[in-house]
Amino acid sequence: MVMNQKVMRQTFMVLYFLLLSYNGVQGEKKRYSELEDLDLEKQLELLNKPAVKTIETTYGDLYDCVNFYKQPAFNHPLLRNHHFHPEMKPTLHRLKQHSGTSTTRGLSTIWLNGEGCPVGTVPIKRISKEDLIRQRHIPPPEDVTFDVQLAVANNSEPKRKFKSSQGYKVAIARTQNDPNNKFAGATMATSLWNPHVEGQQHSASRLKIQKGSDVVQVGWRVDPTLYGDTKTRLFIHFQAGKMHCFNTLCSGFVLVNTKVPIDKVYDTISQIGEDSWEDTMSIDRDLVNGNWWLLLEEDYKQIGFWPQRIFTDLKSFATNVEWGGVAYSPSGVPGPPMGSGLFPIGNTGHEAYCRQITILNDKGKTIDEDKTTAYADNPNLYRVVDIPHWQAAERQHFVLYGGPELFNVSDILKRGLGANSLLKHNCKFQEY
Repeated sequence: MVMNQKVMRQTFMVLYFLLLSYNGVQGEKKRYSELEDLDLEKQLELLNKPAVKTIETTYGDLYDCVNFYKQPAFNHPLLRNHHFHPEMKPTLHRLKQHSGTSTTRGLSTIWLNGEGCPVGTVPIKRISKEDLIRQRHIPPPEDVTFDVQLAVANNSEPKRKFKSSQGYKVAIARTQNDPNNKFAGATMATSLWNPHVEGQQHSASRLKIQKGSDVVQVGWRVDPTLYGDTKTRLFIHFQAGKMHCFNTLCSGFVLVNTKVPIDKVYDTISQIGEDSWEDTMSIDRDLVNGNWWLLLEEDYKQIGFWPQRIFTDLKSFATNVEWGGVAYSPSGVPGPPMGSGLFPIGNTGHEAYCRQITILNDKGKTIDEDKTTAYADNPNLYRVVDIPHWQAAERQHFVLYGGPELFNVSDILKRGLGANSLLKHNCKFQEY
């Protein structure tokens, strides 16, 4: 009996301490949750600025028309003493012509009010607490290392180390690796698709400009983690040292356009076997102050800019440019489709492409870039074909990409092309 009482007392003591421990853990979790909540509220306060007016898009997104001087860009510590204003115009030597025939769309159907934001304000997408929680799962940016140590004396393409972060796969054309390159910008017209993605996957087409650890890019993207849906949307991204950011989710990019949201939905998408829908996208360096401007459409609408002062390496000219597709899938999850989902063989009615591939030299002059290299880091899944001279005319450089369709002769014939059709166009294939 005495022994049983002793055992019972010991049991009660163990249970008592377990209960204390449990309550302590729960209390810690509650305190952590409260701290996390406060942190989210502070972020929302920084991102959701007071609105002069709130407007809605035809696809249901809410945008606050924020006073130009109160937009999130100016939270950046290097932009506190700026002299920017809403009527800013870049100094660019940009050719105002577009030789293609594919259909493009206007911007007048984005807003329910048909107008956009008032003069002196800019459209900033309203961010919710749920958006911030979801966006914490955005993967880190691609880890790309260009090995400039391996110079080749015979003027051939230098070897380079190209590393994508775990989960990223690319199918791109890129400029030659030369630390002496001086690029003041680049352009592409990219066909618009809506590849199927799930969970934390994303799939995109992008123009990427880089020097060292600094990157600016623009393109379209299907990304439920970033956007909360699977629509095809415009995106921009920059990386300055260890800092990186999409759209206006942090400080850095300065909006000037009152009508074009930088995360807009493309409501008309290319369909296999039909005429392609596309958008023209450019990033140009201001010849006077070095700001990197985002320009859209054939008439080069000025959307905004990344100020030179937020960068280290991109304070000067870029050394590397890429055009093409990128897809991401978490470890252990098969990769999503890229572009139209078809391997490229040379049929622009079926395959994703970037065309009118051009760069700007250090004088701001637009030049055709035909010294490019095709690269796909997993050709079993995604492939790329680089065609510098599709036709005997200027601005006819095509980069076709996509996957992971099975690649066989019957697929070629179904798309109405002979097996040797691409040989007519002086193509550069990624070696498989």
